[in-house]
Amino acid sequence: MLYHTTNPHGGDIYGGDVQLDFSANTNPYGTPQAVLDAMAAALPRAHQYPDPYCRELVKAISEFESVPKDWILCGSGAAELIYSYCEALQPRRAMELAPTFSEYSLALEQRGCQVERHTLEKQNQFALTEAFLPVLEHSRPDALLLCNPNNPTGQVIAQPLLEKILAVCEKQSTSLFVDECFLDLSNDGVSLKSHLGEHLNLFILKAFTKSYGMAGVRLGYCLCSNRELLQKMAHTVPPWNVSTLAQAAGVAALQERAFLQKTRTLISAERQWLQGQLEELGFWVCPSGVNYLLFQGRQDLHQRLRERGIAIRDCRNYHGLEAGWYRVAVRLHEENERLIAAVKEVCAWQRTS
Repeated sequence: MLYHTTNPHGGDIYGGDVQLDFSANTNPYGTPQAVLDAMAAALPRAHQYPDPYCRELVKAISEFESVPKDWILCGSGAAELIYSYCEALQPRRAMELAPTFSEYSLALEQRGCQVERHTLEKQNQFALTEAFLPVLEHSRPDALLLCNPNNPTGQVIAQPLLEKILAVCEKQSTSLFVDECFLDLSNDGVSLKSHLGEHLNLFILKAFTKSYGMAGVRLGYCLCSNRELLQKMAHTVPPWNVSTLAQAAGVAALQERAFLQKTRTLISAERQWLQGQLEELGFWVCPSGVNYLLFQGRQDLHQRLRERGIAIRDCRNYHGLEAGWYRVAVRLHEENERLIAAVKEVCAWQRTS
């Protein structure tokens, strides 16, 4: 629970009258009915402790990801696993991109780790390029944390570049952490999980939050062939950290392959429409491969939209960005239309004020 601190993320719709939330990048279709039914069916077991080993869930993840069961560790959301990873690994120096998801550096700095950042450039559309390779070789960090697709840019890291990065990390004993939480919602992203067997230092983070609209359930998992690391991570969290309802929801969600494909189809079409609309309004929009768009606009745009009951993500707290940068989720077409109508209204108001 946050206590007298500023919430650094989107999705806080509880402190005001928010009718449309574009600040959190969850599935535009919401939670599959089968997942809701599974949680309802698990309610009579609420008086019992959850399975401390998540046996049924781990089995389902193993089958879904085609990896051995002992390469899997579940957590109460991806965020818990980020902090657990940093505590178990104890890196002294780590590297991340800028901008990227803020919890990496927060978790690292909490452990006293020095964080270096490789800044992505607007003129390169915030894409990671091969110019990063000599930077990585020169820095030789203990750990490298990447987000693929990156948050908030939506840029997917090209598979050949990822494999070159993995080779450099292996050569210099750099632990490679890859956050693939949005990958299942992209059309072009390719997982590094096929490399897990030969790379003990490769760690992949996944979550149910985005793909299956389960942000309020809090369920994530990681894939890693380094059993010693996973055991250390397991010792950093309290027992029964994954609830009975979350475990049941996860098992049900992994059966929803058609739901995922339906979501990807919608996102691809709506992202293209939304980007076009924002660009027609004069905003610079970063090309994205997933269910959100980063764009640059007026510094008070988020406040004006909030007055109209619409929340977007103010990105000024991302390293490498400043006031006037925003991220919006790709949602259902009628919701995207309402967003654009409100933005047009704000732009018209600003021209006449």
